Amino acid sequence: ECPVGTYKNVTGSDKSLCHQCPPQEFPHRAVYISVRGGIAETPCPYRCISERYHMPHCYTALEELIYTFGGPWLFCLLLVGLLILLALVLSVARMKFVGVDELPGPAPTQHGSQIDHSFPFLESLNEVLETNRAEESHSHVHRMYFMGPNTFSQPWHLPHTPPEQIKEIVYEGAFNSFVDEINAIATYHWWEGAIYSILAILAYPLAWSWQQWRRRMKLQRLREYVRSEYDHACLRSCRSRALYEGLKVAATPDLMLAYLDFFLGGDEKRTDLPPCLHHRFPMSLIFGGDGSYMAPFSLQNDNILTSLMSQLVPPTICYRLVAGLNAQLRLVRRGRLRATFRPVLRWLETHANPTLQLHGLRVDLAWFQATACGYCQYGLLVYAVGGENEPTSIGSFDRGRLIERESRVKSIDMENPSGRLREETLLTRAQRSSESYMKRKRSHGGIIDTNNVQMLEERRDIFYFLSFIVHNTKPVGHQDLVGLVISVLLLGDFSLVLLTLLQLYSISLVDVFLVLFILPLGILLPFPAGINALFSHGPRRSVGLARVYALWNVTSLINVGVAFLCGYVHYSSGSSPNKKVPNFQPWNFSMDESEWWIFPAGLVLCKIFQSQLVNWHVANLEIQDRTLYSNDFELFWQS
Repeated sequence: ECPVGTYKNVTGSDKSLCHQCPPQEFPHRAVYISVRGGIAETPCPYRCISERYHMPHCYTALEELIYTFGGPWLFCLLLVGLLILLALVLSVARMKFVGVDELPGPAPTQHGSQIDHSFPFLESLNEVLETNRAEESHSHVHRMYFMGPNTFSQPWHLPHTPPEQIKEIVYEGAFNSFVDEINAIATYHWWEGAIYSILAILAYPLAWSWQQWRRRMKLQRLREYVRSEYDHACLRSCRSRALYEGLKVAATPDLMLAYLDFFLGGDEKRTDLPPCLHHRFPMSLIFGGDGSYMAPFSLQNDNILTSLMSQLVPPTICYRLVAGLNAQLRLVRRGRLRATFRPVLRWLETHANPTLQLHGLRVDLAWFQATACGYCQYGLLVYAVGGENEPTSIGSFDRGRLIERESRVKSIDMENPSGRLREETLLTRAQRSSESYMKRKRSHGGIIDTNNVQMLEERRDIFYFLSFIVHNTKPVGHQDLVGLVISVLLLGDFSLVLLTLLQLYSISLVDVFLVLFILPLGILLPFPAGINALFSHGPRRSVGLARVYALWNVTSLINVGVAFLCGYVHYSSGSSPNKKVPNFQPWNFSMDESEWWIFPAGLVLCKIFQSQLVNWHVANLEIQDRTLYSNDFELFWQS
């Protein structure tokens, strides 16, 4: 009888008659088995070294799939071709579902009223709305901003001391009681923060959605209290107390900044109220957001602000100014304020203030209202320059003076070839010209310029490093191409996830469980989130869903890290000398071979590329007028 691994096909008892079994017929993950009486023919009987390998080639489930389609290279080519084909079908379906008219294009930013005048049967309603808004802005006295970022640990709250601007129209004692009620309503319950903390550990996108929902409910509760429940006892106006008018709560779309507007009741009999724009200076305009990816800084341009500014500046300039400022602010990153606020400072000096100074105004970047926890708000400080007390006529906008200002800016640029030197020159001049206002500005917080921007406190948390992957960028255009590539990567990501899970299934069900539930289903949810973002209606809704998709995409990197860890553990345990598999062959798709890292590494690269493309996709949706980032002063204001 011949030893295991040999056979004999002739008669005789000499061991020299035993021949080695042909190695080409023997899988590299198999061992020969003995047969009573010996082996008389090839192929020699064998079995796989583990039950997770399948006869006859001792392949894993993943390898059986790959070699069914002709091997690794042909399988990859077929997979890429299928992904591109499916992405094209997905893009066509998206255009049919969303509609071509809703897809963003190179259309300029809309500056006019949000009321649609294209329907004649709504003209009467439009007139009523416009009349109400005009009356509301004409009776506006002051806007009081809430302090705090509206989080579970730092809710909104109002200071008890009434500002100087409203002391003549409120009773201070009743106002303090009103503030106590407002602050009590704005405070969150302990269980809301507890649920947020649990969700933040398990799945941060769900925690963010929970926080936004509770913020929305909190704002709705504040509005209901001020509009219907509060008796307006703090107001001196009898008419306001009787009609429950004179107070209005509103917030920015990101629900991080809220403000309380005070209006006249109509029976005050005061000729100095409401104050004109000059009497409101210096006026604070606080940004919404906190500079994060989900809530970038922005200035909300509502009807009251536009009506007030129109006393000195034409509304078209106001709209364009706010659009350009918001385009710059969305590039500011929390944790890198010192570096990212510099372009905003430069833009204010090269684009905003040269135009505003023609109308006797100037704006400066400033910080406001630092809370006990150290949270401070950022915004603009608006004030008059040139010693003019009379408002400039709207019709006196002189294009020649504007061109002269532009040529002056260009001459400064020619004298200072270095961009940094030019920036320092402009901002230093601006600082010198506003020294007479510094005493008044300090009561609002502090002016930010190039000399003190480095003194800003950088608050960085565990999510700071993720800002290098997901962050707001400038638009790149080519929205259709960007959407197509996102579709390809989205389908490719899902395919790699399935292949990785199949690879792990060939090793152990425990590994599959670990990857799926650390974090729970985080590796699967980016695909439905991406499909939901691509097939959503309206730019604003699409932007919100695209940001959620980006969050899920980054969160799933933790699951990919778990897959890496499982693969490394199995590779390390399987590569020891006493467990090493003989007859090793190259290019094996198994977690216990040297290529265990291929699919997890592919997932990491795919998710990083997806993040960058989603950043561009969001920028294309939010900034449809790319001239907002133009360095040409004339081109910016002509658009």
